[in-house]
Amino acid sequence: MQALNIAATGMLAQQMNVEVISNNIANMNTTGFKRQRAEFQDMLYQTQRRVGSGTSSDDTVAASGIQVGAGVKAAGVYRISEQGSVTQTGNRYDLAIDGKGYFRVRMPNGQEAYTRAGSFQLSDQGELVTAEGYAIEPGVAIPEGTVDVAITPTGQVQAKLDGQSAFQTVGQIDLATFPNEAGLEAIGGNLVLESAASGAPNIGQPGAEGFGSIRQGFVEASNVNPVAEITALITAQRAYEMNSRVIKAADEMLAAANQVR
Repeated sequence: MQALNIAATGMLAQQMNVEVISNNIANMNTTGFKRQRAEFQDMLYQTQRRVGSGTSSDDTVAASGIQVGAGVKAAGVYRISEQGSVTQTGNRYDLAIDGKGYFRVRMPNGQEAYTRAGSFQLSDQGELVTAEGYAIEPGVAIPEGTVDVAITPTGQVQAKLDGQSAFQTVGQIDLATFPNEAGLEAIGGNLVLESAASGAPNIGQPGAEGFGSIRQGFVEASNVNPVAEITALITAQRAYEMNSRVIKAADEMLAAANQVR
């Protein structure tokens, strides 16, 4: 009886589905978080009578055949890059991307990572960094004695020094886009890495064609929809219960068969 194994694959699939949904719900308030969706595929089929095989000497063929599936398997966990809502914070170092693109971040090992979370701060050297202290790329340093900072929608960083009336440009923030954003590799800390699936990054200035613009004093919220996630969770739970009932039914059928005298 294959029903036991088939239902077991269904339970494992729904277990993964619940894990993905729970991660989405846990990150409802994570800045720049992109929700994920588990995708599944049916497994190989056992063919007992091939579709289109001959059924008589008069050249008649089977219209449907007999194929029994072996269950379900995980095909992937897809990241949905839909933009989250933009929330005003008033912090002059909080930046949100309105449109496509990722901020570039320089990791301690020299590798370049990417993020949509624009909650930046200043380091002890006056550099614009993430909460973990990773500097943005290209580096932007705010001069000592700065009394105000303005960041334009095109990513130009301007500072006004004490005793001056005009702003002066002190840096430029670039953005990166990818042919396949779903192929980026998540490493935690709101950071993703380039992969063979994502393609090479395309670097450009905010506001240019194909790139979003920057909004100072805002952050991008998570794109998780709590109502949709709870609905998906209930659906996954019901599917898990149904697969467990299949296992129970198959076990009872095997027990009945073993008791035949």
